[in-house]
Amino acid sequence: MLSRKAKYALTAMLHLARHHRRGPRLISEIAEAEALPKKFLELILLELKNAGYLDSKKGRGGGYVLAMDPEKIPVGGIVRTIDGPLAPLRCASLTAPVMCDDCPDPATCGIRLVMKDARDAISDVLDGTTLQDVLDRTDEQRRAKDGNMFYI
Repeated sequence: MLSRKAKYALTAMLHLARHHRRGPRLISEIAEAEALPKKFLELILLELKNAGYLDSKKGRGGGYVLAMDPEKIPVGGIVRTIDGPLAPLRCASLTAPVMCDDCPDPATCGIRLVMKDARDAISDVLDGTTLQDVLDRTDEQRRAKDGNMFYI
């Protein structure tokens, strides 16, 4: 399950993606525009900066910007930065597996095998989706909702 912190991180990153190449955005601007708690957002943005997804500028005209183009930032990387491995169970993690104490044979454990499949499916979607993809999808849905798009 996605944590609230990861959801806030995605929301903030999408805000910055919408404002990409328009200069730095202040934490207060992001927090107000997206209805996010400012103090919590400060910590989240720092984590994302430390992970290489954001750059910051101090002083007048400062704030946060994406460190790369939105089409190069996978949603999965953001979620992993904030929440850690995507696996539903720790034993199914690809990067940091921790086997269950009560498991007689991890190689044949049906529960672990199913959770690995779930992890792979989640990873395929989140790693195959960039911030730009999310923005495009959002714009497409808004146009459809507003009746500006016709389907045949």
